[in-house]
Amino acid sequence: MVDLILFPSSYFNVSKVDEDLQAEYDAVKATGLFDIILFGYDKWFEEDQLVIKDVPQVERTAVYRGYMMNPEKYERFYQRLLENNIRLITTPKEYELMHIFPNVYELLKQDTAKMEIYPLHTQINIDSIKHTFGRFMVKDFVKSVKGTEFPKYFDKDTTQEEFDQWMEVFYQYRGNLLTGGICIKEYLNLKYYGDHTNEYRVFYINNKIATITRNSGQNIYAPLPPQQLLEKYSHLESGYYTVDYAELEDGSWKIIEAGDGQVSGLAEYQDYEQYFKVLYEYLNE
Repeated sequence: MVDLILFPSSYFNVSKVDEDLQAEYDAVKATGLFDIILFGYDKWFEEDQLVIKDVPQVERTAVYRGYMMNPEKYERFYQRLLENNIRLITTPKEYELMHIFPNVYELLKQDTAKMEIYPLHTQINIDSIKHTFGRFMVKDFVKSVKGTEFPKYFDKDTTQEEFDQWMEVFYQYRGNLLTGGICIKEYLNLKYYGDHTNEYRVFYINNKIATITRNSGQNIYAPLPPQQLLEKYSHLESGYYTVDYAELEDGSWKIIEAGDGQVSGLAEYQDYEQYFKVLYEYLNE
């Protein structure tokens, strides 16, 4: 039985949930299906000390809903929780597979952008990349710096000097969240409906499609990804993960991201309460 959810506390008050997760917390409470345990945000993320409010008397299986950790920190988190009678549904091996995109890339490459990887803090030869990609984007093994002034893509007109300068900006933005290495990914031309692309986040729970949610503000008339494509990626080696799909200009579909379900956010217009009802149902089938 999985009927426990673990949230990080507020930075300022270990008895309250982190403010950015309040809506999820309220939705969980409203379902009446899960118990909730909080752990100290500041102690764990800043001092690597796990402080838990209301440690269970017997071992219970739980879902973590919260912030990303690198795989090494997640493994410590998993083991410390076990010492406190809490077993997370996602093992460290499963977390590392889905959280680090190059790990899962081989399983997705038929339906995702082409990609090359490079070590951190080494110069990437821009001329070599131009021979492979017409336009390309940059991320580390986990995330890009979308929403900043960092360019959405680079192309044949980008010089080595310009690219090196922008990479310094990239490293500054990622800061201590920088993970693994650098991914150079083919830039995909997405289809627009008005001002919005057509992107969907799909949660897979116990290797079944649990929720399919619009994830880019598009209207309800924008088409869904093909069911056959969604089913194709329902059997990855984790019990709780996400895959993001986007429609291209030519009407075809590509995977643009994948992630561990515990640290993947819910879509902006998703019904949070309904989501947690589905989570409970699929985890306890």
